[in-house]
Amino acid sequence: MPTYITLIHYTKQGVKTFKELSQRIEETKTAGEAVGAKMVGYYLTMGQYDAIAISEAPDDHTIAKLALAAGARGNVRTETMRAFTVEEARSIAGELSES
Repeated sequence: MPTYITLIHYTKQGVKTFKELSQRIEETKTAGEAVGAKMVGYYLTMGQYDAIAISEAPDDHTIAKLALAAGARGNVRTETMRAFTVEEARSIAGELSES
């Protein structure tokens, strides 16, 4: 199943209600599981982003819906990237033609 990394910025509302984080994470996991996705990890971070989430989802369409739904709740702004495993990267490299 494809892996996705979501970079998270908390909104003013998200910071104000940060004490509800545990409940929000559980709601996010439940919403993902309902459409065949799984949150593999969640990390509070320091620096440019407030947190990151690592997820697996059946396809880009599914992860896009989940990211938009999370943003609609008003606590976060997200940027999601498709991540390729070492095996997937090797397969891609193996398919490159020599120029």
